[in-house]
Amino acid sequence: MADKKLSKVEGIKGDSQYLRGSIKEDLLSDAPQVSSDNFQLLKFHGTYQQDNRDERKGGSKSYSFMVRSRIPGGKVTAAQFLAELDLCDKYGNETLRITDRQGFQIHGVVKGDLKSTIRGINESKLSTLSACGDVCRNFMCCPAPHHNSPIHDEMQALAKKLAMHFAPKSTAYSETWLTDEDGEKTKVAEVNFVEPIYGKTYLPRKFKFGIALPEDNCVDIYTQDLGLMTIVEDGKIIGYNILVGGGQGMTPAKKETFPAVGKRMAFATTEQIVEVCEAIVKVQRDFGDRVDRKFARMKYLIHNWGLEKFKAKVEEYYGASLPEPHPTDVTDVDDHMGWHEQGDGKLFLGINVENGRIKDEGDFRLKTAIRVLLNKYGMDARLTALQGMILCDIDPADKADIESILKEHGIALADDLSLSRRYSISCPALPTCGLAVTESERIMPSVMDDFDGLLKEHGLSEERVTVHMTGCPNGCARPYTPDVGLVGKARGKYTIYLGGNAQGLRIGFIYADMVPQEEIVSTLSPVFARYKSERNEDEAFGDYCHRIGLEALTAE
Repeated sequence: MADKKLSKVEGIKGDSQYLRGSIKEDLLSDAPQVSSDNFQLLKFHGTYQQDNRDERKGGSKSYSFMVRSRIPGGKVTAAQFLAELDLCDKYGNETLRITDRQGFQIHGVVKGDLKSTIRGINESKLSTLSACGDVCRNFMCCPAPHHNSPIHDEMQALAKKLAMHFAPKSTAYSETWLTDEDGEKTKVAEVNFVEPIYGKTYLPRKFKFGIALPEDNCVDIYTQDLGLMTIVEDGKIIGYNILVGGGQGMTPAKKETFPAVGKRMAFATTEQIVEVCEAIVKVQRDFGDRVDRKFARMKYLIHNWGLEKFKAKVEEYYGASLPEPHPTDVTDVDDHMGWHEQGDGKLFLGINVENGRIKDEGDFRLKTAIRVLLNKYGMDARLTALQGMILCDIDPADKADIESILKEHGIALADDLSLSRRYSISCPALPTCGLAVTESERIMPSVMDDFDGLLKEHGLSEERVTVHMTGCPNGCARPYTPDVGLVGKARGKYTIYLGGNAQGLRIGFIYADMVPQEEIVSTLSPVFARYKSERNEDEAFGDYCHRIGLEALTAE
């Protein structure tokens, strides 16, 4: 790679003095946007500059920023949740979005309010550091607050430990956002400083982690750069199967790009896992593609090398050989919606948040309902990978009152929703995502209305058919692994993927391309008719499509 020209972003990172750049100067300027270099560096600080295409006037762009909080395992206190709601009202567009990676996003923040927003998040003891950028991003983990065994607590503790271990150590973040202008003068650079894990130019591309159980792959570990499958024997975690090389993004113009699920590489004990994870990250750091960012994810390194060579290099960096994976594999997934016992005498309640958007709109007043509940009961909350939320530590005596508050604010309970709607997610797409070619979040409710009608028509309303939608092929909402994936291809048109499953074990195949939004359901109706009559006992829709295959499904 030494004789090839590195990508422009590599130069920006290398010259940034460990993520400083000229961000502080840019924040003081009157311009509504930042420079192209700082546009890239701000991602590491947890914010993306965006342009609201709905608000463009006379051809000029309408700039604002999306601010993302990194929340390991999706665990937040009532105070932190309320703080994010306050900040979205004060500085954002008055909505708060739960991401499909268990974080929060505040949209519509203008540049002049960016520092106050990020500082406010930090004052609540959350952070935006490394929520974006070429680093290890949010560490996902099953959020279920089960307390009748230590398993979930230990998994969530590992997510937090890994998040702290892999967080950038440069003080650029605190200098930029947490230091008063009239306070102590900040350093231009840290003398003799080197990022202990990332080095001067950080990683070639973003890096995603997830931790789950075989019986509950609720964070889609096969779609992660590094997935950890928790192995339990006799009620105790003995270690983790290590899955490497997942990744959902692709670029249609570059035919060599592809979505991928992770490969089963090795097993590591609980004592080994952090150091093994570090070895994997460092191999990607040193050998990932820094020339073409389209091929910079770790899945391409593994594709080019092969798993055997990649594992050998990881073992070299780790300093010892690693055994083959435990035979256990993913068997199911749970959305954690509805009422559940925690195992300690308390209850938890999973609330579906359609497409993750917390808002007040007409009779639907989810934002107000959350404020009422958190102020009244003060319970902790968890964010799910399906863009939902969990309220924890509920006294059974309060169940009726909590249900009443939700219903008064127009919030449907889990039992009132179809399984398909509960398991559906989408990316934000238009109007603010710069990569979007068409709609996703804003049309997903109507798409799911039509989808529920389709399932009812074929007598399949009780089936769990997972549907993920994105406004472009980059795959933020993991559209390549569910039963049905809807991927934006052009304005108002989508590629339909079939043959994945709820467990997220494989990549689906293209069933139809360039399908207008209004024809999605009619295009799928014949497939569901065949599924109803031809499926095996207890066979899920995606498993049926995978078994039958594209050729048989499209045969006249």
